[in-house]
Amino acid sequence: MRGRSRTISHGPNKYPALVEDGKAAIRYLREHADEYGIDPARIGVLGDSAGGYVSQMIGMTNGEKAFDTGQFLDKSSDVQAAVTMYGISNLLEIGDGFPDAIAKVHQSPAVTEALLVNGTAFADFPGASISSNPAKALQASSMGHVAGSKPPFLILHGSADTLVSPRQSVQLFEALKKKGEKVEYVLVEGAGHGDLTWYQPPIINRVVEWFNATLGGPIKGNSGTQDSNGGNL
Repeated sequence: MRGRSRTISHGPNKYPALVEDGKAAIRYLREHADEYGIDPARIGVLGDSAGGYVSQMIGMTNGEKAFDTGQFLDKSSDVQAAVTMYGISNLLEIGDGFPDAIAKVHQSPAVTEALLVNGTAFADFPGASISSNPAKALQASSMGHVAGSKPPFLILHGSADTLVSPRQSVQLFEALKKKGEKVEYVLVEGAGHGDLTWYQPPIINRVVEWFNATLGGPIKGNSGTQDSNGGNL
């Protein structure tokens, strides 16, 4: 049972597994670039909420090898563009900017970010709050990886988000801007956390246009599979 408890508390949803998986996907794409008609020098990532967290972590850890595990290790897991929508940049501060009652919830060892970093309580492990090990929590956050060169970032957040404070996006934007990185921040007025606003043409077009401007349009003339418009995906 002891061995089994360790397996559960270090399951696939626990940091750094989800970041390692994301980087493995990037390497997989590069390994199969010819097959899929992909330009391996122009790969971007996009995510919202928890996916925004992963997108941020993938972009912010460009050049770091600690997260490269598994197959195709001869390929780079770096990306050339990253978009994050209402993502989390600092796991230590998710409750900041909200009422005290919500902030108190984030002190619990059962809250999402605590489970992500420390795992679940089981057997002889009672669980641990996110603040129990600040250095570990920061290392598991994109704000813990500010040093080094970063890809262009597009950061979007809703002004009416009651789950993840816009402060999460603002601090990442300000940190990247201070370093002189290419970064844009869009505060979407009235938008909540994952509500219908994010699925409307103005948001979708904004993201697509940014990717096109940052990475360029679809490649043509490649031997990979072509889409209905004659370009490669």
